Amino acid sequence: MKEAGSDTSGGSADSTSGKHADFEFNLRELGGSLGDFGTLFPLAIGYIAVNGLNPAGLFVMLGLTNIVLGLIYRLPMPLQPKKVIAAVAIGEGWSPSLITASGFGMGLTWFLLTLTGLLRKLVEWTPTFLVRGIQLALALTLGWQALKMILPAPLLGLLALAIALLLRDNRYAPASIVLVALGVGIAAWRGDLQGLRFAFTLPPLTLPRPADVWQAMLLAGFAQIPLSVTNSVMATATMIRDYFPEKAVSERKLLLNLGAINSVASLFGGMPMCHGAGGLAAQYTFGARTGGTPIMEGLIEVSIGLFLSRSIADIMVAFPMAIVGGMLLLVSVQLGVAAFKLRGWALLLALTSAGISAVSNIGIGFVVGLGLSHLVRALHQRGLLPCLAPDRCSLEEEPHSEDAPPSAQDEFAA
Repeated sequence: MKEAGSDTSGGSADSTSGKHADFEFNLRELGGSLGDFGTLFPLAIGYIAVNGLNPAGLFVMLGLTNIVLGLIYRLPMPLQPKKVIAAVAIGEGWSPSLITASGFGMGLTWFLLTLTGLLRKLVEWTPTFLVRGIQLALALTLGWQALKMILPAPLLGLLALAIALLLRDNRYAPASIVLVALGVGIAAWRGDLQGLRFAFTLPPLTLPRPADVWQAMLLAGFAQIPLSVTNSVMATATMIRDYFPEKAVSERKLLLNLGAINSVASLFGGMPMCHGAGGLAAQYTFGARTGGTPIMEGLIEVSIGLFLSRSIADIMVAFPMAIVGGMLLLVSVQLGVAAFKLRGWALLLALTSAGISAVSNIGIGFVVGLGLSHLVRALHQRGLLPCLAPDRCSLEEEPHSEDAPPSAQDEFAA
């Protein structure tokens, strides 16, 4: 896809991305599967330790979903907790039944948005450079999170960052595998893994009550919608086209994924899940290139849920967060760099949306950025605004997805 207001490369995918098979199972892909655990660890710990969510349900459903996505799409298709719901649920101490009900409610919401055509309209109205601004906002958020994780143990965090940089392209010692091994080794050396227990546990059957579904939607579900539409759907679809142009996935398919994933997972103790540009950037940064990544990640998660559910929270707590911070810092750079390939008004509007999103929330940043984008386009068409980039006075965008209509194509003044 030709990136609006940027060079024709359109993304940061490496030149070898097209040389990979649909499925590869090697150390590089395994390293990629571990690349985004920094976004999973803190919220999974909160769900299990604070809310009492059954670890078997959380990890088995997460793992099975990863395996299915890998088989269907044959590329890295990251999954992570829905952040707004997770933050509210953990902060307010929701019951497990309310958490699973929120997932069921979100699943129904995603089906509704897709089948009514509302998502298609929103995608048509949204310029790609605005999605780049949302990616930059996520990068800033991840980077700040990473710094806070690193500060208590800065030397360890800097060591993790150095290892990530030095080994990120190493086929025989992928950075994320080395860093996970280092973290587990440090935890074992401290004596924090002595309570490790193996026991076979199946996920529970959880049938959401209508009253819980409605309450969860009121408390956090409706607030989750803008973040998921921008990050889980639009930004993720854009990054997939950047990294894997021959395997582009439309926004509609991603939202249908979320509908099916959350509707089914909520029946077996799963947490509310979504895709995410940050997770994709993390997996790609640490080596993910094929459908082998989510399949291997899924097998690991299913094994954890079935055999380690009674001690996984303790293991996660014992893992040095400074190492996670070092990994996240590199991921934040990978996620945000595409925005700086923009020029003129596209860059200015992307930066504005990113700034508002970073200091408030992504939903507000997206709405303000969308309004300003259409205002600037209208003013420039009337000759009331100058060019900000003399070498690029017209900005042409292609559709967000392969099934978007020609009317989604848009000329926008730079």
